[in-house]
Amino acid sequence: MARTQGSHSDITGPRIRAAAQELFARHGFAAVSMRQIASHVGLQAGALYNYTSDKQSLLVELMQAHMEDLLTAWAAEPKPGDVMGCLEAFVRFHIRYNLQRSDAVFIAYMELRNLTPDNFRQIEAHRRAYEDQLEGVLKDGVEQGVFDVPDTKIAALAVIAMLNGVLTWYRDSGRLSLVEVETIYWDMVRKAVGV
Repeated sequence: MARTQGSHSDITGPRIRAAAQELFARHGFAAVSMRQIASHVGLQAGALYNYTSDKQSLLVELMQAHMEDLLTAWAAEPKPGDVMGCLEAFVRFHIRYNLQRSDAVFIAYMELRNLTPDNFRQIEAHRRAYEDQLEGVLKDGVEQGVFDVPDTKIAALAVIAMLNGVLTWYRDSGRLSLVEVETIYWDMVRKAVGV
């Protein structure tokens, strides 16, 4: 099918992904049709297939892009030379980065159930790579006698789950600033790992 007049792949492709992300986050992957995504962008439904093979591919693209961007951003984040500083940096980074991308985070965690097994393995590998970053900090801290954590894998998953909870309630217009929220969560994480 022909593209809509004035459509350019470098413009329309990102608009399709943005529309899919917004609709998946608002209504859930299963409830959104390709027709709705096309309508949101102002395309004929058939024209979407010039940009993506199917809805599953869109979901995987969104999840993979989010996880790759997250890993790249964390890799670029300045790291202090001590494990305590690294753990604090992770806590503050995770909250700050994900609050700016709440739709992407919601999809990355809540829509895993809608992935095919092969796609799930692909996305799960990215998630594990990110979780491993935190677990590495925790392992180093345990080895140095700074942290008291009986199972660093479970501790890493628990910390990430706790940090993700900020997305459900934090608002810029709320009574606490982002820095205050980061500091409160850092204090809770610090106590949870036995510092």
